[in-house]
Amino acid sequence: MTKPRVLIAEELSPATVEALGPDFEIVECDGADRAQLLPAIADVDAILVRSATQVDAEAIAAAKQLKVIARAGVGLDNVDIKAATQAGVMVVNAPTSNIVSAAELAVALLLASARNVVPASSALRNGEWKRSKYTGVEVADKTVGVVGLGRIGVLVAQRLSAFGVRLVAYDPYVQPARAAQLGVRMVTLDDLLAESDFITVHLPKTPETVGLIGDAELHKVKPTVHIVNAARGGIVDEEALYRALVDGRVAGAGLDVYAKEPCTDSPLFTLENVVGLPHLGASTDEAQEKAGIAVAKSVRLALSGELVPDAVNVQGGQLAEAVKPMVPLAEKVGAIACSLADAAVERIDVEALGEIAEHDVRVLELSALKGVFQQLVHDPVSFVNAPVLAEQRGVEVALTSDATSGDHRSLLRITLTQTNGQKVSVAGTVSGGRDVAKLVEVDGFDVDVPISDHLGFFRYHDRPGIVAVVGQVLGDGGVNIGGMQVSRDASGHALIVLTVDSPIAPEQLEAIVTQIEAHSGRAVDLA
Repeated sequence: MTKPRVLIAEELSPATVEALGPDFEIVECDGADRAQLLPAIADVDAILVRSATQVDAEAIAAAKQLKVIARAGVGLDNVDIKAATQAGVMVVNAPTSNIVSAAELAVALLLASARNVVPASSALRNGEWKRSKYTGVEVADKTVGVVGLGRIGVLVAQRLSAFGVRLVAYDPYVQPARAAQLGVRMVTLDDLLAESDFITVHLPKTPETVGLIGDAELHKVKPTVHIVNAARGGIVDEEALYRALVDGRVAGAGLDVYAKEPCTDSPLFTLENVVGLPHLGASTDEAQEKAGIAVAKSVRLALSGELVPDAVNVQGGQLAEAVKPMVPLAEKVGAIACSLADAAVERIDVEALGEIAEHDVRVLELSALKGVFQQLVHDPVSFVNAPVLAEQRGVEVALTSDATSGDHRSLLRITLTQTNGQKVSVAGTVSGGRDVAKLVEVDGFDVDVPISDHLGFFRYHDRPGIVAVVGQVLGDGGVNIGGMQVSRDASGHALIVLTVDSPIAPEQLEAIVTQIEAHSGRAVDLA
């Protein structure tokens, strides 16, 4: 088999290639050079980038077999997530790889601004001994305002607490009780601006956060305040910050990020009370290695068809151990249900029953959709584009969960409502120490059949000799039966479910249906 091709478009840690392992063909290019990128991306299965490569709609359209875009870092400003999702391409990053490095740099900028480290060092290098000119301020007993109390904001708060500061924070998505456990008091943005001696920004860049701290906000701060932005450029308005610094309304600033990067000629760089760095937040050996290893592992998972916890355009939630074996089961049950349908599907109901109902089971809906649409469309179906395919086709999707599951610890049932009003319902579970996937219910018939790559389903009116006919036809065709179960209801209707070692050919299927006068017959191939 041909190895999947992985394009490394920027310099990454050697540990990244090691983490990918020998199962991939590695190709390289300079992703910042469009003339190199567009032809290089055309026939690869995955691309690994940092921040210089623009994986935009044009690049995604050029990538005919792309399945994964992996950003070795946190930010995704250089990836068109919407275009990737429409194309069924998974986007992954390394959300925790650089959080320690970024938090440490924010603290470094804050301290450097407070103590005039950069201008004092520059003066000394120029032969000037200016102790009195560069008198700074202590951090102890001051109020530090943290704008954004996410993972990095929390790390910054924890580190600064050792300096004996008062911590306040603005973050509309954090509960005050949670912040109180960290020794942080939640306040409004206006109160944070008014109270803080130091302000450090740790928010993602979104339409809502761009310009969050602008001219109006910088008229509300103390004239002694120091402002640090090591998150994303544009959250602090750079023109407004420059005016505030020149006017003496802000005492100092530490910046690692800018609205447009690379940035080498900002007016801010002409001011002595500005510490400017070239986006070094993630630039540590440790962060680069952790990011590379994390996305390499994600690429391996994605190219093997598995769900990736760090995929930013897959809303599946974190996987509990009890849910993990149900993910491939949901895909198989979805595929089986769709194969048994005889009209277009207009609604898909996914039920998660029993012990798994205690957990986040959103991923089971995704997996079920993936299984259903793999039977309906010719294009590749992934965890990413399966919901898009449902939306485009006007298929309603509903997920429900209930702790009651009858005879099974956990049960997954998928019901398809067809445009002709008929329904198809299939349920499965996993059992044993190896989590063997089994069918336990088909349209109300109780069964207990391990799910195999090749299955047969025949519905008929029960009478003697049917099993012999099925066995004879398949035997004559060289198809070996691995297992067979007959289930019947009180009215005399019966269902045969077969597991076979090779696909049932159309002529064999037709012969069985004809000879046993079956109401329906289906051959299902999941391989």
